[in-house]
Amino acid sequence: MVSILFITNNEHKVEEANRILSPFGVRLEMSPQKKVEIQSDSLVKIAKYAALMAAKKLKSPLLVEDSGLFIKTLNGFPGPFSSYVQKTIGCEGILKLLQGREDRDAVFRCAVAFWSPSLGIHTFQGRSLGRISLSVRGHAGFGFDPIFVPSGEDLTFAEMPPEQKDRFSHRGAAFRAFGSWLSSKNIAKP
Repeated sequence: MVSILFITNNEHKVEEANRILSPFGVRLEMSPQKKVEIQSDSLVKIAKYAALMAAKKLKSPLLVEDSGLFIKTLNGFPGPFSSYVQKTIGCEGILKLLQGREDRDAVFRCAVAFWSPSLGIHTFQGRSLGRISLSVRGHAGFGFDPIFVPSGEDLTFAEMPPEQKDRFSHRGAAFRAFGSWLSSKNIAKP
């Protein structure tokens, strides 16, 4: 099992990522360092910068993840500011912004940045197309999961069992891409 530091304070993200990465023989260990975030509309740039800043300090294999909910009718808002928007207005605030709007299309995006001394920096992306529900539904998950319904489904992420959410999630896609890539390197330690 390859062990990699995950720069985050979010235990839910660590649990989700470890479920997805375990078939690849990868285990993430939460490293609650302060993640340095630049202001950018690019999740890849934000994650990559944070990974490189953490690498200067830690000098061991690490991973940074950044996600955002992009709502079409709100011109992509909250996008890379999703964490702040979740903390300030939450799911109910997003639903108020969408009140009376028929177009509820949205996409969750995720960028994972991995760094190791031997492999350098690499980024991986995932996305989940869907829509914003009319109400808060479900108690599982975190963040905007109670209002996001992936395309072709009737349940919000918060109503799905974790394994079902993993199949559709933006984070699941990005971490599977990372796990597959790391497996292709055929190394015991990154």
